[in-house]
Amino acid sequence: TMFGMPVHAFRTITVEPTLPEELQALLTLSRNLWWTWNKDAAMAFRDIDPALWERCTHNPVRMLQMADVERFQQLRTDEEFVARLRSAAESFSQYMTRPTRSMLGIDGTVAYFSMEFALTESLPSYSGGLGVLAGDHLKSASDLRLPLVAVGLFYQEGYFHQELDETGWQRESYSIIDPVGQPFVQVRDASGYPVSVRIPFPGREVVAAVLRLDVGQVPLYLLHTDVEENSTEDRAITSRLYGGDDETRVKQEMVLGIGGARALEAVGIHPAVYHMNEGHSAFLGLERIRRLMADTGMTFEEARIPVSASTAFTTHTAVAAGIDKFSPDLLSAQLGPYYRAIGLDDHAFRGLGRTNRDNELEPFSMAVLGLHLSGKRNGVSQLHGDVSRRLWSNAWAGEPEELTPIGSVTNGVHLPTWVANELSHLYERAVGAEWRDAPQNAAAWQNLCDIPNAELWETHVMLRERLVARAQARFITDAARAGRIVNGPRPLRPDALTIGFARRFAAYKRATLLFHDPERLARILNHPERPVQIIFAGKSHPRDEPGKQLIREVSEFSRRPELRDHLVILEDYDVDLARTLVQGCDVWLNTPLRPLEASGTSGMKAVANGCLHLSVRDGWWAEAYREPFGWAIGNGGLDSDPASQDELDAHALYELLEQEVVPLFYTLDAEGMPEEWVDRMRGSICEYAPRFNSGRMVNDYAYGSYVPAAEAGRRLGEEGFRRTRDVASWLRGIRAAWSSVKILSIEDESDGGAQTGRPVRVAVQLHTGQIAAVDLRVDVVFGEANLSQQSLATGISALEFTGTSREGVHQFVGEFRPAHGGRVGYAIRVLPFHADLDTLDTGLVVWS
Repeated sequence: TMFGMPVHAFRTITVEPTLPEELQALLTLSRNLWWTWNKDAAMAFRDIDPALWERCTHNPVRMLQMADVERFQQLRTDEEFVARLRSAAESFSQYMTRPTRSMLGIDGTVAYFSMEFALTESLPSYSGGLGVLAGDHLKSASDLRLPLVAVGLFYQEGYFHQELDETGWQRESYSIIDPVGQPFVQVRDASGYPVSVRIPFPGREVVAAVLRLDVGQVPLYLLHTDVEENSTEDRAITSRLYGGDDETRVKQEMVLGIGGARALEAVGIHPAVYHMNEGHSAFLGLERIRRLMADTGMTFEEARIPVSASTAFTTHTAVAAGIDKFSPDLLSAQLGPYYRAIGLDDHAFRGLGRTNRDNELEPFSMAVLGLHLSGKRNGVSQLHGDVSRRLWSNAWAGEPEELTPIGSVTNGVHLPTWVANELSHLYERAVGAEWRDAPQNAAAWQNLCDIPNAELWETHVMLRERLVARAQARFITDAARAGRIVNGPRPLRPDALTIGFARRFAAYKRATLLFHDPERLARILNHPERPVQIIFAGKSHPRDEPGKQLIREVSEFSRRPELRDHLVILEDYDVDLARTLVQGCDVWLNTPLRPLEASGTSGMKAVANGCLHLSVRDGWWAEAYREPFGWAIGNGGLDSDPASQDELDAHALYELLEQEVVPLFYTLDAEGMPEEWVDRMRGSICEYAPRFNSGRMVNDYAYGSYVPAAEAGRRLGEEGFRRTRDVASWLRGIRAAWSSVKILSIEDESDGGAQTGRPVRVAVQLHTGQIAAVDLRVDVVFGEANLSQQSLATGISALEFTGTSREGVHQFVGEFRPAHGGRVGYAIRVLPFHADLDTLDTGLVVWS
């Protein structure tokens, strides 16, 4: 400013820091987010100026821009620093020059689309678990050398910063993210011009610029609309993550899906597989179909076949309310000209986003669009797979819930990102490099037994002390900003049992379950010999008023005289605070209303650091829980009345704390160490770290989704998509003749009884009209049955064509084996069959 007035710059220029030759590697390391999971590289930046490192929110690009030039001159003569920097630079060079891993001979790239990515706290393009999962996915894909690229949006103001006022009510604020202070690369075409794409909007085209972030060997392309060619309104489309109303959300998802597909084409990347991380990017399926129609002259239904076959879709929600749903009129206003240009009228387009295509009252669901335009679909835990099949079963009319074609890939976390530096040294010594490079090797983790209990415990105590010190400092700062007066000593103790609860504040996560009986909780926390303390953190969506009310309630409880020394809520939860919490807590608490927690990766991060998990059997914990590694709240049941369930779970939680958790923590040996507790810490790490890491997760996607999707897409694209046209023609004929398919008779040799494990032979007579037997699949679907002859479809056995008795009548024969005794029911299902088509997606089925 000059005389108190801001000066408007005539123009701005970007000034790069000038570093001595000995420190040039800092520039290279700062431009790739590899440093976020390489502790040596991160420590090199921190050691330049620890205070500045904190002020820059751990952003090495900004730090190098702001650091004192004299400091660099000092460091160039610091032999120890230069040697550590050289070592980190050599590690980075070796990492980046590894050859890309071929997936079973399948060539081509996987394109991973997500609305948010959590990669580092200095780039707040994430709101919670979805973004954290996406960031860990990219890091593990890089570690595994998979040919993967990612696509997202750059939000000029990111996600909000959280402050709590004097009443505990959440207030949101935003700050501009300057691209110059981030490790972005300006993407340029062969002529050197910046790459941009144009997205069709009603009456205009919106221009999106393309930036690149390098995440190890994985490039992440980020689109934004803050460019001069756009109107003021359009420049703001990508201003905030999840900001604005439904119209803004539709526009953002058009930029992500349509613009993202065009951006990859613009930079010369032609993926073999597309992976949609939630439904936000589902418009990319329409864009791929449009492009294929333009290139080949195929119809919409023809082009849809190879596009769907080469697409994977992951759903992350367990409740329909958590999915983006838009009014049909809004979508027609924003996308009408676009979808009409590819041959869809309003009814056909809207049907793609509905479970019942003909229900005009059903809103348009982005998740349903994703399901309809993908060939591989999954939830994010085994239980969530069950929930997803139930939630979306209506999208496959005529199929029982159990046969809904949605599988599961349980989430995992990127261990090098989340494990504390001090613990990583222990893991390196005992487990070796496999804890980072091949964390799925369970046998290697057993070598943690070589680490003495005392050393593991001392490391954990140090991490808890660091957490408590940071929590106390933030508590004082937060209170002062909100105008709250803190009387007496600071809350929390470094030696007390510390429980962490940190997640998005949504009603189903039940953040206030602990306060069901405040007096009982106070007795637990204030025990004179066995004190307990709880640290809360988390944000609520800006438009989620009930979630904000939960934060206020926790804040109010934290100020009660009988609780305030043992209970704090920390503001502005981000990945940096999350690391400190999962590394320093003794117990990680999770209390969702089962089965509404899809996965819950914060608990995975905690157990990887030796924290013991205390949770309802929901999400990942439903499949993970093993005694004695952590605790399960309740028996896994679900009362029809949520209030009754709260009562049951709160009582179970208090019982566990009083009878098991607290006594175990304070049962000390002669040296003052809780030996059994430490044994459980070690056991928990060895049990869960090899299973719930993102290396295992990405491998599951690679071989369960990416490889078969790439193969299906390649096969359908052969000979100028001849197979695709053949499949489409075949399907048209099947549809025209399907009404003639009828089951004439079913016979079995059971006489109403059978034996466990012994085959039951079944013969079926079908009338198929003009449809050949080779074009049909006949299954016997069986499972446990009740007195009303309702049966769970837990087993499927295919029947074989054995001959034709007369024209249009065919016999299929086979057998099934009951896996258990009791009442077992079976039914016959007839589907069209083609080797190049997912039969369930035709919507054609005949049941006995």
